[in-house]
Amino acid sequence: MPEISRFYGIIIAMFFDDHNPPHFHARYGGEKVAIEIESLRILEGHFSPRALGLVIEWAVQHRNEL
Repeated sequence: MPEISRFYGIIIAMFFDDHNPPHFHARYGGEKVAIEIESLRILEGHFSPRALGLVIEWAVQHRNEL
């Protein structure tokens, strides 16, 4: 899975031909989450509230690039 960003130990990755809806994956420690780009809702997985907040903030800032 191509890594598109890394910050505070969080890795953001995305498959370009992945299934719908369009989404990206985030990993932090042993946690994994998939987040829909349009709504920023969690599709699967779990993140701690602090890590999830950082990922959502990143996604809002980079939504047009995704």
